[in-house]
Amino acid sequence: MDYASSAEPNPSSIHEAGSEAKKKLKKARKITAGILGAREEEIIFTSGGTESNNLAVQGAVLAFSKKMPHIVTTNIEHPSVLETADMLKKRKLAEVSVVPAEADGRIDPKKVKKAIKKNTVLVSVMYANNEIGTVEPIREIAKEIRHWRKREKSLLPYFHTDAVQAANYLDLNVERLGVDMMTVSGAKISGAGRIGVLFKRKSTPLSPVFGGGGQEHGLRPGTENLFEISKFAKALESARGRSKKEAKRIAGLRDYFLRGIAKSAKDILGKDVIVNGSIENRLPNNLNVTFPNMPSDLMVIELSERGVMVSEKSACKSGDKKASHVIRAIRKAEGNPPLVKRGGGLPSAHTAGAANMGSLRFSFGPGVKKGEVDYAFKAVSEVLKKLKKWYN
Repeated sequence: MDYASSAEPNPSSIHEAGSEAKKKLKKARKITAGILGAREEEIIFTSGGTESNNLAVQGAVLAFSKKMPHIVTTNIEHPSVLETADMLKKRKLAEVSVVPAEADGRIDPKKVKKAIKKNTVLVSVMYANNEIGTVEPIREIAKEIRHWRKREKSLLPYFHTDAVQAANYLDLNVERLGVDMMTVSGAKISGAGRIGVLFKRKSTPLSPVFGGGGQEHGLRPGTENLFEISKFAKALESARGRSKKEAKRIAGLRDYFLRGIAKSAKDILGKDVIVNGSIENRLPNNLNVTFPNMPSDLMVIELSERGVMVSEKSACKSGDKKASHVIRAIRKAEGNPPLVKRGGGLPSAHTAGAANMGSLRFSFGPGVKKGEVDYAFKAVSEVLKKLKKWYN
């Protein structure tokens, strides 16, 4: 049966086609739950990562609306967390504390614990940053939260992580991570559908954000998009089957590319390229850099004309003329450390950055070849030479 057709069966229907659809939905839920180390009833399918994050943040606040709930998050979260928290604050539905990232984009678990108060109901820290690729110490943050709970003899706060960027390469087992809620999305998984997932531990209170139906355990009304959900489960299973060897290979190509563009920056511009975020604690497929005095928006356009697709910031904020909130956050980090010497032939890099005109994010997809990386390096060099006469 073609579930992409206009006559897609409703899994809630009791006729034969509906029963068959329900079985396929259950299978997809079982696969997803197995990969996350969760129960089937703890998996909620949504339209994407943004909705899942909204359900986690707003749902936690609504579940404790009788008192003024407090949220702890960070200044480098995805807009679907940061702006949702800010919206709740403006509507006087919640208090919000924002923990600043360190200069390398990492979040200090001790600072998270320090921000927790008696009325804190939720801590939300992303697993891996969508712009600079920095991997956060989620297990350590979970440990600090458990210490708080034990000391205060409380079940609060609950811990949510946005793991959208982590799905391809990092451990997603919710028990090992120690999280109560976790967001995953098909948008960043090769071959997956436009579907989101929110893992919600059975014991975690959560109120629905939308009304209108009892689907997804009463937390997400609306007929499930079975075709996309099935694609998602299959793609997630495939992504988790990728070997550590492949992640190491991609990281090697990323570092090879970094060495190349660092040399070009020095030769062409006479300046060091700036690496935004941690190299050591970073997704293997991510590289976020700044070329001093080079306008990143023009570089995006010039590279696109050469067939190299890069981005300046989160796609959700691509129309915003302001610099990325993530880059601004790490530049404001206290201390602003000096150049950090990298091992393995990697260039020295200022983790927080100097005066410049933005940043570029290069993403290395699964199966990327050295020839493609060489082509991208050549394109970057051409663009730097072209723009140097106006901006350097």
